Amino acid sequence: MPGSTAFRTLLFGAALALCATQALADGPGRAAIASPHPEATAAAREILEQGGNAFDAAIAVSATLAVVEPYGSGLGGGGFFLLRQPGSPASYQFIDARERAPGKATATLYLKDGKVQPGLSINGPLAAAIPGLPAALADLATNYGKLPLTRSLAPAIRLANQGFAVDRVYRDRAQMRLSALRDDPESARLFLKDGEVPVLGTSIRQPELAATLTRLAEQGRDGFYAGTTAQALLSGVQGAGGIWREEDLSDYRVVHREPLRYALADRRELISAPPPSAGGVALAQSLVMLQRLPWQGADPVQRSHYVLEVLRRAYRDRGLLGDPDYVSNPIPQLLSRSYLQGLADGIDVYKATPSADLPPASAWREGDHTTHFAVIDGEGNAVAATLSVNLPFGAAYSAPGTGVVLNNEMDDFAADPSGSNSYGLAGSQANAVAAGKRPLSSMSPTFIESPSQFAAFGTPGGSRIPSMVLLSVLEFLEGRPVATWPAVPRYHHQYLPDVVEHEPGAFSTEQQRELQARGYTLKDVGRAYGNQQVLFWDKAGHTLEAASDPRGLGTSDVFNPR
Repeated sequence: MPGSTAFRTLLFGAALALCATQALADGPGRAAIASPHPEATAAAREILEQGGNAFDAAIAVSATLAVVEPYGSGLGGGGFFLLRQPGSPASYQFIDARERAPGKATATLYLKDGKVQPGLSINGPLAAAIPGLPAALADLATNYGKLPLTRSLAPAIRLANQGFAVDRVYRDRAQMRLSALRDDPESARLFLKDGEVPVLGTSIRQPELAATLTRLAEQGRDGFYAGTTAQALLSGVQGAGGIWREEDLSDYRVVHREPLRYALADRRELISAPPPSAGGVALAQSLVMLQRLPWQGADPVQRSHYVLEVLRRAYRDRGLLGDPDYVSNPIPQLLSRSYLQGLADGIDVYKATPSADLPPASAWREGDHTTHFAVIDGEGNAVAATLSVNLPFGAAYSAPGTGVVLNNEMDDFAADPSGSNSYGLAGSQANAVAAGKRPLSSMSPTFIESPSQFAAFGTPGGSRIPSMVLLSVLEFLEGRPVATWPAVPRYHHQYLPDVVEHEPGAFSTEQQRELQARGYTLKDVGRAYGNQQVLFWDKAGHTLEAASDPRGLGTSDVFNPR
């Protein structure tokens, strides 16, 4: 009977079941982390187990990477954070913490007698834009996290004081920038041993960086952009020939932008980085063009052909993009389905399209030594973040007394829109140097979500980032195991130069012959590249997975946080 105890018990049980079902829909119940360094993964887990959420964990990962990967990111650099918050539907935010050009920067900053002086935008403080990462960490704590910065930064502060062991990646990156590191006494003191790359296992202690992190933890944003740290940064930069001013630091703010969102097939949605990243646009264009092509049923060479041709066309449009606070980006036109269908329909089924046969656009390249991580908590909050100082160890200049190695992101601008940057590739007026402007980037933290699935992607790698993410996304779309997503062999085309770059072993000898017969010029880059970190939440199957790129030292972890 409706009034009976048994009936009320039945109703109560149904309500509990409904609540449980809703909880599963809102969050995975478990947490997952994928980061490029074991210490960063451990730091994130520590914060999650202390009751923090994914945003607190992202702060811990970012700061820890600043300690153990000074060659890839740090307080002297910046990056992009893509955020997910659960709900019906979920909501997404994008934190643009890209560095800004100093107020005294001009379009002719790196020109002398009308010619670019490449070294000025690569080494030393004149190459450094105003850092954005510290502001992003403070913003995450204030607006999204559950814990104070003193808690979320504690693992990084502890590690900076105690030291970390030099690994093979550290040695490789330090060797690449050895001459520049030697040229700066402070960087040599911090990151070398007697002027040489430290041997494996050497402990690198950074008490000055620990003190800088402590000021950020205790004072928030002002702990970096004002007071003791700011004065030390300004004194060092100005004394070494840089152009930073006090107002450059005090005026820096992160920008909250609308993520780039694009509907894909099968009720999936791409959520990725908007300008000043060009990566999200390239991914959306590539995926929509591939929807017009039978790539899934193709043999390996035919599939590679389709992928290379959509990348060629997507990368061609990059020269039209720039900092949206300074230039108008033609996003609606570039993402118009009719425009993309026309590009796809122009692809020859069997022959490569010479880039010279396509309408002209600017070519480009950027530093490829960035870092990336992804984290999701039990409630469904998630972060995919790509951080950078540009080249390994940035400008190879460290402000004395701070432990902060500065970026050289100014080289990501078109130092001469009619000329080229340090990689010998042409620039564009949309990305010309200007005071306060953010340089264009390829960093592409990315989500793909549907009612039944959620996946996160991202990698370092400069101009190759969108192609790497695309190849991983295709593994996801084909239903391949999560571990294969970051492990998939990599190849790349960026319109100009008209060359297919690829990892050793990405193509068999026979496949190389077939691609060359189709008109492609192949270039083995001689090494593995990228360091992808991915997450996958199967909402329907109630499973959560994470995977780190086997090329790197990263680790992934899935666990019950509390």
